[in-house]
Amino acid sequence: MKYKHVAILLGIVCMGVGCKTETRAPVENAAAKPVITYPNMGKLERLDPQFDALIPPSATIERLAEGYDWSEGPVWMRAGGYLLFSDVPKNTVYSWKEGDGAREFLKPSGYTGPRARGGEPGSNGLTVDSQGRLVLCQHGDRRVSRLEWDRQFTALAEFYQTRRFNSPNDIAFKSNGDFYFTDPPYGLEKLNNDPDKELAFNGVYRVRPNGEITLLVKNLTFPNGIAFSPDERILYVAVSDPNRPVIMAYDVQPDGTVDYERVFFDAKPLMPGRKGLPDGLKVDMAGNLFATGPGGVLVISPAGVHLGTINTGEATANCGWGDDGSVLYITADMYLCRIRTTTRGRIP
Repeated sequence: MKYKHVAILLGIVCMGVGCKTETRAPVENAAAKPVITYPNMGKLERLDPQFDALIPPSATIERLAEGYDWSEGPVWMRAGGYLLFSDVPKNTVYSWKEGDGAREFLKPSGYTGPRARGGEPGSNGLTVDSQGRLVLCQHGDRRVSRLEWDRQFTALAEFYQTRRFNSPNDIAFKSNGDFYFTDPPYGLEKLNNDPDKELAFNGVYRVRPNGEITLLVKNLTFPNGIAFSPDERILYVAVSDPNRPVIMAYDVQPDGTVDYERVFFDAKPLMPGRKGLPDGLKVDMAGNLFATGPGGVLVISPAGVHLGTINTGEATANCGWGDDGSVLYITADMYLCRIRTTTRGRIP
């Protein structure tokens, strides 16, 4: 979502135009690996002692790259040791790697149609399947697709009961191969009032490996970020509604459907004077949520206690674990940034 209106996947980053913000510290000999330092941004807000066990006092928010229209969907690519992320309005996926900076990786990323269009046509949420292939929520093409090794797209979910999805936004895989995704209207140029909108609701879906699609939730106004608890018994869904900015929780049933809907966290009290709404979210191995919202990334305990905020100072779209699982990469408006933690999250 945007608040202000191969070298194929094998570890070889495609060349292209990108932005990077880095300086190399001098080294005493050419054999030594250069140390790269980055400007800092934002601040850390510690509200509970539990925050200190997750984010060390010395941690800073590093600004890695900038110059994007709206950065989204960071995902770590294990095979090549680099990050991919979307710029939704620019219909582009960029890669970022230590020492190389940010470069164009895939364009078009979310809209492959013939006519020019505005709005937010590109890919949004990104993840990786069990074989290491990139899976994209494609706003403009209104589907979830997989990027094959020959750089062709394979549609994994495009219709619900013969009607096209609105614009799949974010995605999470379950360990059994099912994936769950949200379908708000942000990729449609006129949102809910777009004449091309075919579904009367904005849903949350489950897709099985055989392609079977199940509608799980249809009563949320703007479903957005999505993630599982470590044991996969709880599904979290962020709602990017300024009138009801909440994170919902659902119990996952043995058959993969969900039940017992409840509000897990209400972000409305945090909104005055802060940019952003609930959007993307990830969970660490201990069950703590790292959820973008007013002010940046909200760190929330499994009991729903707000422990503190990684305050980027920007409307913050999403986050994702990288490196060894302890580094949190953050997409915040025009920036890509990161923070080093003392916890760990699962890398897809």
